Amino acid sequence: MAGPSLSGLTEQQAKEFHEQFKVTYTAFVGLAALAHLLVIAANPWF
Repeated sequence: MAGPSLSGLTEQQAKEFHEQFKVTYTAFVGLAALAHLLVIAANPWF
């Protein structure tokens, strides 16, 4: 790399962090979608 990164992480550390972030973000979105579907099923507005 040309200079120090803003985060202070090396490129390899940033890639590892990003891989874990993608997994946890996907899990969060999946759980949020499931929660919304359960609320809609329990209390439909139509």
